[in-house]
Amino acid sequence: MALAGAGAGGAGLAVEGGLLPGRSTLYRALGLDGAPGHVPGTQPGPLVSGHFTSKARLGASVGWTIAYPPGSAPGDRLPVAVVLHGYSEDHTDAFGRRLGLEHFLAQDHARGGTPFALAAVDGGDTYWHRRVTGEDAGALVTDEFVPMLAARGLDTRRIGLLGWSMGGYGALHLAGRLGAARVASVVAESPALWHQASQAASIAFDGAADFARSGVMGRQQELDGIPVRVDCGTGDAFCPAARDYVAGFDAADHPAGGFEPGAHDMAYWRRMAPAQLAFAGARFA
Repeated sequence: MALAGAGAGGAGLAVEGGLLPGRSTLYRALGLDGAPGHVPGTQPGPLVSGHFTSKARLGASVGWTIAYPPGSAPGDRLPVAVVLHGYSEDHTDAFGRRLGLEHFLAQDHARGGTPFALAAVDGGDTYWHRRVTGEDAGALVTDEFVPMLAARGLDTRRIGLLGWSMGGYGALHLAGRLGAARVASVVAESPALWHQASQAASIAFDGAADFARSGVMGRQQELDGIPVRVDCGTGDAFCPAARDYVAGFDAADHPAGGFEPGAHDMAYWRRMAPAQLAFAGARFA
């Protein structure tokens, strides 16, 4: 895997791909990452999975899973948050022994949260936007997956978007493209962000023009009217850029979330999941 230069871009991709220890290992060694989060034992609601052939992903067979809250069933007209996975992962990382979001969703429901579904799909490693090859994981979400969710009875008039790492960037990017009329909330966890094309991981964008077209830095106004939450661990290589991104919002639109001890890993993401799902659910209420 190629890395960008020695700046934040190279470090960020190394964190995502697990290739270099970097900032996360240093903070972990110093005991600065905080307590790890754990998947709760709450019994989840139904899960439905499948595959379809994606035109947007140039004929790739993509997997997907929908997680329903307890007491609901496939076909129920629930609002839905689309979950975008990180680099070198797929939709299954959102559930099961990895992030375990179906258990956190059940926990939120048990605490009186607004019932909603979570739906994840395989986006490949193309950073959730159109690439020079013609592959477009963003269009997969908006033009194929969301209509499929609607056909299964879910209420997709205004969706939530939630993602981590590459998917955190993707959630912000797609929310900006769709706008407040289509997006109820966006949660970006440890988003893969860079200030300049020269800093970005080489796999993330097809050069400076693609970065200028598809980057989210400096485009905070595209999220006007959308409730935004951004979380990032202070031991994460992406933390400095995430702080700058959050600082770029107007005071009246300052995102929820924040920065606390944590690394670019599942231990931190599991710890943040309850608050993030509560945030998304409250915006559907």
